[in-house]
Amino acid sequence: EYKAGKDKLFGFFVGQVMKATNGKANPKLVNRLLSERLSN
Repeated sequence: EYKAGKDKLFGFFVGQVMKATNGKANPKLVNRLLSERLSN
């Protein structure tokens, strides 16, 4: 769904990572890594 243009899902994915790491993940790094993974 994300690749079909559902950009709101990107925020959901970032939120899930932050939740899983209890807010300890670096949001900028999470954004960059997700962008790289999802662009393939």
